[in-house]
Amino acid sequence: MTDHHEHADELPDEDFRLQLREWVQRHYPERLRDPLLRLRGEAARSWLQTQAEHGWRAPSWPRIHGGMGLSLRKQLIYQEEMERYGVARVFDMGSAMLGPILMRYGTETQKRRYLPRIIRYDDVWCQGYSEPNAGSDLANLRTEATRDGDWFVINGSKIWTSYATDASHMFMLARTGKLGKKQEGITFVVLPMTLPGITTRPIANLSGDEEFCEVFFDAVRVPLANVVGEIDHGWTVAKALLGFERITIGSPALARHAFGILTRVAHELALEGSPQFEEQYARLATDLYDVSSLYREVSERAIDGASQSYELSALKLLSSELLQRITEFIQESVGDYGGTVGETRIGRELVNVQRLFMIARPTTIFGGSSEVQRNILAKSMLGLPTR
Repeated sequence: MTDHHEHADELPDEDFRLQLREWVQRHYPERLRDPLLRLRGEAARSWLQTQAEHGWRAPSWPRIHGGMGLSLRKQLIYQEEMERYGVARVFDMGSAMLGPILMRYGTETQKRRYLPRIIRYDDVWCQGYSEPNAGSDLANLRTEATRDGDWFVINGSKIWTSYATDASHMFMLARTGKLGKKQEGITFVVLPMTLPGITTRPIANLSGDEEFCEVFFDAVRVPLANVVGEIDHGWTVAKALLGFERITIGSPALARHAFGILTRVAHELALEGSPQFEEQYARLATDLYDVSSLYREVSERAIDGASQSYELSALKLLSSELLQRITEFIQESVGDYGGTVGETRIGRELVNVQRLFMIARPTTIFGGSSEVQRNILAKSMLGLPTR
């Protein structure tokens, strides 16, 4: 069997599944099997470059740009097999978010320059969207890019920028004009993090991890050639990018993993048969099935270009809130174990209940908070007025 799959999409589904399963078992490091783990640095680079070398990188990207060009069905199989084996998550905004945007809105020069480097993970990208007064209300951003001939001069700051300390590049939004509605006069820009005037400061979260960062811009000069799309019309690009992001973060993978932990610890604690436990367990199981079905349906429509923004909002909302409900129920169900920091042995299971709970906390904030998603649903689905 060859590792390179130039025609993977032509394989029967089960042949594709088995070949991918065998390849992952042979090439993914056993010590890193943990879906709650986030690969960073050399571990992330090694794994993604191994995928690229063997033809298993970027399943949704067209083959012309270095991806696998898989159909939706095989993309879902790909994701299922990675989840089944416990492959850790990777900080890879270049592949998941920026790449599809460049394919749609980028110039040919931008595509030739950035897409091959994204595939090889030569460039590590972060997202410069949120600001102190422009988080969920993204259009309220104030970081300014002032025109100076063939350059923009950028001043301002971003906050909650995930893994900015790891990133070599950023895609960001900046205010370039004041043209009426606050969604107008915004421009989408890409830039290297090594430019003079950029300062990055990590923020430690409750788990002790420094995932989030502040990024400051002090007269940072960026050529106009780094604009993706049209100047002052970056909101169109931003909305499309948020669509790609919400498909990704709307996946029920973490909820499914958490539900598996719930099932195993309940068995170890002999909670089966308790009416109170069984009622809530059955409700969560049903919700997980529903969200998984919705994810498949919305993904299919999104890839076909037929999805509506409110569908992505509903998916993100339901998936993130389900993960939180499952992790909360785990804490309630395990009793005193729920207050333990670090790994705890519950019967034959070694579980980090606190870490799982903490990972679930920000999911209803990043990528558009639950309140914002409900506003979108109220306006788009129900036709309710906005204030």
